[in-house]
Amino acid sequence: MTITQQELESRLWAAANALRGPVDPADFKTYVFPMLFWKWISDTWVYEHDQAVVEYGDDLDDEIEADFHRFEMPEGTLWSETTGKVKNLGAEIARTFQRIEKANPRSLAGVFGDASWGNKERIPESALLGLITSFNQIRLDPSTVSHDLLGAGYEYLLKNFADESGKKAGEFFTPREVVNLLVGILQPEPGESVYDPTCGSGGMLVATINQLRESGRDHRTLRLYGQEINLTTASIARMNLFLHEIEDFDIKRGDTLRAPAFKDTTGAVRTFDVVIANPPFSLSNWGADRWASDPRAICGVPPAKSGDFAFVQHMISSMSSASGRVGVVMPHGVLFRGGAEAKIRQCLIEKDLLEAVVGLPPKLFYSTDIPACLLIFRNQKSAERKDNVLFIDGSARFNKGKNQNVMSRRDVNTLVDAYRTGEGPDGSGGTEVRLVPFEEIEQNGFNLNLSRYIKVAAEETPDLGAALIAYADARQHRIDTEAVMFERLAAVGIDVSMVEVSDE
Repeated sequence: MTITQQELESRLWAAANALRGPVDPADFKTYVFPMLFWKWISDTWVYEHDQAVVEYGDDLDDEIEADFHRFEMPEGTLWSETTGKVKNLGAEIARTFQRIEKANPRSLAGVFGDASWGNKERIPESALLGLITSFNQIRLDPSTVSHDLLGAGYEYLLKNFADESGKKAGEFFTPREVVNLLVGILQPEPGESVYDPTCGSGGMLVATINQLRESGRDHRTLRLYGQEINLTTASIARMNLFLHEIEDFDIKRGDTLRAPAFKDTTGAVRTFDVVIANPPFSLSNWGADRWASDPRAICGVPPAKSGDFAFVQHMISSMSSASGRVGVVMPHGVLFRGGAEAKIRQCLIEKDLLEAVVGLPPKLFYSTDIPACLLIFRNQKSAERKDNVLFIDGSARFNKGKNQNVMSRRDVNTLVDAYRTGEGPDGSGGTEVRLVPFEEIEQNGFNLNLSRYIKVAAEETPDLGAALIAYADARQHRIDTEAVMFERLAAVGIDVSMVEVSDE
């Protein structure tokens, strides 16, 4: 008997709530997702076994049965076999996970993460039993739960865990309206490769699949790649893709800026049709010391205190020369900050790689309140957009929420249409759109602040960090300029001691 999406979500959330109290809500995902995944592959194995028995009866042997199963479950590792044990349950679960991973080295190695199942200080046995009891109420095989339903249930848990985690949620969850907006703009096609260098829980990769499914096109030919620095989050991404019935993917763990995991046979970073990401904003200590000779620094080395343009340049280096396009979420500071970032920004514009700047509504993200935007890069811009940049103001396209604002599907579709057509929507929706020529951007000193080119609807929240960086850059520039001026005046015999500033 199948269950509804509402029933599934209710039961999954009840299972997670079994941990409330002894376990910090920010850590729910560490324990709930591995248990959900184990319950799913275990129930599915039993379902497949029953089908094999019905079809072959007494003729069934191990070789025939293996063809019925997607994953191998060694004897004693089924949900019912392990959870029935009464002593050291956490340690038994940890051993079970290790055996399942070892039996499926190519597909499941490391998929269960690194939770301390045997540490009763972290997860008391009473909480673990409560979690198991709740999952016992849910049968997760194909006769009860479809992949679409299970994938939606997983997304429901991710969203709820993000709500419970506060600002920590930014490490693994991007609001789905932002994801759908980026995917709608980049428009992945069947057969293309999609890469997320900071893939978090895999939401952007899943969204590309969903978009093709909803449009009735073949999603099975997409090839998905991701890199994630956090071990637990990388595991969540892999489970997410499996539960969405996606098999052709490769998620690697590691530091994208210091050690990119995807390279071609020459040692250069591998290229993809679509590169999409929401990297951490203004990351400090990101590895600038290694970038002086890094070929990804196509327009220069970003400042050590802010890795925004390191992620941007890595993504541009990773897009294919023909069909490649990049969509990245960035703080507004990248549009106007000075120093090394200004030079990189100018270089990218002069190379005619930047296609569009899309201003987002305020307070969409869990991790920060500062305004954000989308930067869209394309290796082969259309003839009408060459030597131009499209500016779109979506700052008024939101509904006010309790903690975070939200964008409706209509808001997302409006901005996608504005990007594709280059025209503003009919009526007063607060969405300004304008294609701005290179010369005008040059006259503005390659400052990309949206308000210089279009009317911005929503009042921007001051970005204190960006303002301090801009102040420091401007101050240093003044000091350097004055030093050169005084040196030249002194060289021609002019006494500058009366005017020279000595307090710097």
